[in-house]
Amino acid sequence: MLKRRLIVALFIALAIAGIGRSGFADVLINGAGSTFVYPMLSKWFDIYAKENPGIKFNYQSIGSGGGIRMLSNRTVDFGGTDAPMTDQQLAEAPGKILHFPTVMGADVMAYNLPGFTGTLRLTGPLIADIYLGKITKWDDDKIKAANPGATIPSQDIVVCHRSDGSGTTFIFVDYLSKVSPSWASDVGKGTSVKWPVGLGGKGNEGVTALVQQTPGAIGYVELIYALNNNIPFADVQNKAGNFIKPSLEGVTAAAASAAGNMPADFRVSITDAPGADAYPISSFTWMLVYQKQTNKEVGEQIVKFLHWALTEGQKYAPELKYAPLPAEVVQKEEAQIQQIQIP
Repeated sequence: MLKRRLIVALFIALAIAGIGRSGFADVLINGAGSTFVYPMLSKWFDIYAKENPGIKFNYQSIGSGGGIRMLSNRTVDFGGTDAPMTDQQLAEAPGKILHFPTVMGADVMAYNLPGFTGTLRLTGPLIADIYLGKITKWDDDKIKAANPGATIPSQDIVVCHRSDGSGTTFIFVDYLSKVSPSWASDVGKGTSVKWPVGLGGKGNEGVTALVQQTPGAIGYVELIYALNNNIPFADVQNKAGNFIKPSLEGVTAAAASAAGNMPADFRVSITDAPGADAYPISSFTWMLVYQKQTNKEVGEQIVKFLHWALTEGQKYAPELKYAPLPAEVVQKEEAQIQQIQIP
């Protein structure tokens, strides 16, 4: 009887100590940031945790700006961002931060236009003028010119944008700054900008909901959010003059321009990329980690997870409408992983 009691007590003690099936104490890895990549990260974390009992992830989908801020304050172990950190942000961080591209995705121009059938076509300058408040009606002559033969209702345009610091915003305004001199001079780019017009929603989820609920609305969201909510989105004219439907193939074509000339720190923009099939509002999305880790267990698990995400994890990207990384980029990232220092 005494022996049985001792065994039961041991099991209880192990449970309280958080011992996982792997035989080691559970390791909790905290992260925060991008809503753009949240569906992909959620899938990865779920699969990885099942394959590696004892490893747990806690990720706050608060926007890239929030993720960068929390990582810089060392309140999380990693950040998720669709906007590379600026030179100033890197300089102000309490240690060297490394950028690791994880997958590639697309911002799409989702819209709610009752009475319109078919697929809307938009050019970069048109999108910029809509967000500058210069085009306010859906049946504006410039929109009709981009959609010959289409019957477009006479409806007020309701502009929707992010209200939080956002990498999805950075991708969008980085693109607009390249295709519209007016946008570049009057608004510019960043994870947050001073919007000339429009309604703000928090996260990709918030902008998606605004577009869904508002007749006449237009908003930029990551592709999977539009697909999951059955919201139509526009074909966008690319640098070569072709109207391209957002797709994995279009994102991959956009990345081709950068893959062979990737900068050493992986901070690169692929918006408005050259190529006949390139979708113009495409981007890498990054996982941010400190080069010098402060916790041995967490640091070791981050390194293992990065290896897994860059190899095994890539096969899960297409089902969530993200494009896998080019092989040459993965190879360069594997070399950078070796730079992470574990105490």
